[in-house]
Amino acid sequence: MNEPETCIVAGVGPGLGRALARRFARAGFQVAMLARDGERLARIGDEIAAEGGRARGFPADLTVEADIRAVIGRVRDEMGPPSLLIYNASVWNPTPAMDFPPADFQRDLFLDVTGALVAAQEVVPAMRAAGGGTLLFTGGGLALKPSMGTPVPSLATGKAALRAFVHALAGELAPLGVRVATVTVAGTIAPGTGFDPERIADSFWQVYTAAGDDAPVEVKFMGA
Repeated sequence: MNEPETCIVAGVGPGLGRALARRFARAGFQVAMLARDGERLARIGDEIAAEGGRARGFPADLTVEADIRAVIGRVRDEMGPPSLLIYNASVWNPTPAMDFPPADFQRDLFLDVTGALVAAQEVVPAMRAAGGGTLLFTGGGLALKPSMGTPVPSLATGKAALRAFVHALAGELAPLGVRVATVTVAGTIAPGTGFDPERIADSFWQVYTAAGDDAPVEVKFMGA
C-alpha cells in the first residue's frame, strides 16, 4: 500500500490553519502542521485523527530561518518529501508605523514573506526531482488596498510583498513543474461569516485541484 502524499501547512492556529489541515487531511494527505504552540498542534492532530485523517504537529518558530529549515528537514525524514506546501503564517500587530521598533517590524516581515521564501527553498528541490509539486500561500486583502492597513503597517507591507513574491516565483518555478498560487483573502476571517475558515479552506482545495492553462496564480476570496 502506498503512503499518502505529504502536505505541510506552515502556520497552524485555531482558525484558517486548522481548517486547512483538516481539509487536506480529508482529501487524503498526511499533514505536517508547523507552528510554535505544540500543545495546540497536538489537539488539532487528535481532532483530525478522530475524523479519520492523518496529521502531526512539528513545533517551530517560523520567524527563525534555522528553525524553518530544521523542521522541514524533520518532516522530510519522518513523513517523506512534501508534494504540497501551504504557507499560512502571518501576524496581526496593531503598532503605528512611527512607534514600530525596526527589529519588530523586520520580525513581522520575516514571518509574512521571508519565511515563505525559506520554506519554498526547502521543499522545491525534492518537488523538482519528483517532477512536480505545489506551493500555496495565504494572501491578504491589504495587498489589494494597502491604504486600509494603517492600523497594521507590518501586515499590510508583508501581504503586499508576499503577493509580489508569489507572482514572481510562479514564473520561475513553472518550467520546473512546480505550481505556485495564492488565495488572497479580502476580509476578516471569522467562523459563521462569509469569511468562514472552512469556506476559505475549500477555496484552497479548488485552487489546488485546478489544472492546465486555466490554473490561476491568484484567486481573490471576496467572501462566500
